[in-house]
Amino acid sequence: MSSSLVIIPTFNERDNIRAILEAVFALEPPFHVLIIDDGSPDGTADIVREAQSEFPDRLFLECRSGKLGLGTAYIHGFRWALERNYPYIFEMDADFSHDPKDLPRLLSACDLYKADLAIGSRYSNGVNVVNWPMSRVLLSFFASKYVRFITGMPIHDTTAGFKCYRRNVLESIDFEKIRFVGYAFQIEMKFRAWQKGFHLAEVPVIFTDRKLGQSKMSSGIIREAVFGVILLKITSIFRK
Repeated sequence: MSSSLVIIPTFNERDNIRAILEAVFALEPPFHVLIIDDGSPDGTADIVREAQSEFPDRLFLECRSGKLGLGTAYIHGFRWALERNYPYIFEMDADFSHDPKDLPRLLSACDLYKADLAIGSRYSNGVNVVNWPMSRVLLSFFASKYVRFITGMPIHDTTAGFKCYRRNVLESIDFEKIRFVGYAFQIEMKFRAWQKGFHLAEVPVIFTDRKLGQSKMSSGIIREAVFGVILLKITSIFRK
């Protein structure tokens, strides 16, 4: 298996899913896509099944019963990808907040410039966020600064969810020990990769808030991130 795999978790993304698939499949080099759908009642999975007839060798669907969390969706996808020997595995949202045109740039950071984990960064070159209210921009920006301060990770966008992994990074991580399923999952995966000595690189991207569908952000997710970072750091100290 030589193609790269883009993992896209979905829950009620019928307004976006067809367009995001067409955008990814229009790219060169070619990418494969795995949709992990958590029982979307709006028929997201049905739209994906229809698209599979058009992209039978590039589009895959895994359906789960119930909304089980972002982290568990990605871990499900990681395991699926590793079983099929994909060399590069991506995380991407379905709502166009992550521009599919940036996928080849993330791939190049790993393939040509030898990064182990390439991060689509909103904050490595100023603040590149579009259509967010200022309160949310400030919350996200300072959350990343807070995580960097607590963990010591040498990256600006510590909470980013647009990423490309070399497969050996994912092979080195024990998924059974991943603690978080929400917003903090993105932090934990970077932290564990960095602790293992992998090279993390930031690729500047422009993040655009969704135009269709509803955001999945909640106060509980933010609390998990704030307190989860402290727990990650304390745990890593005792592990040493």
